[in-house]
Amino acid sequence: MKKGILILLALFTMSVTAGAQKFALIDMEYILENIPAYERANAQLEQVSRQWQSEVEKISEEAKTLYKNYQSQIASLSETQRGKKEEEIVAKEKAAAELRRKYFGPEGELYKKRESLMQPIQDEIYNAVKDIATRNGYAAVVDRASASSLIFASPDIDISNEVLAKLGYSN
Repeated sequence: MKKGILILLALFTMSVTAGAQKFALIDMEYILENIPAYERANAQLEQVSRQWQSEVEKISEEAKTLYKNYQSQIASLSETQRGKKEEEIVAKEKAAAELRRKYFGPEGELYKKRESLMQPIQDEIYNAVKDIATRNGYAAVVDRASASSLIFASPDIDISNEVLAKLGYSN
């Protein structure tokens, strides 16, 4: 009997403690959509990406053209000439692959460019969220856009507009 009462008392204490914590939500997609610098950065990234992609495609097309020419001339080429043409084709294909890796690889130019453009915006948002959370005593702030297991949340705890206001973008 004493054990049962002790367990009930412990559960009650934990529920009171857990209930005392305050939580808030933000919608990062909504916040980013309302920051003009984010839209400009995305447009700049898209432009650079298209430019780099066209460079890669140009070299790939050159490799394809070399291969087609090689195929049409193969009968009239000597063994030495065939070897040179094949090396030239392989070198061009490697150049295209290397350029693709340089621009679009995991540590490529596009990644670095995205980091340099987006990191200041993300830091600014993080600092605003941190300031609001500290001021209002929130134990946690969850991003509703990336919380895939979040089924329902009251709009009353969404502080996205407060974050935008703190950043100087009132909505």
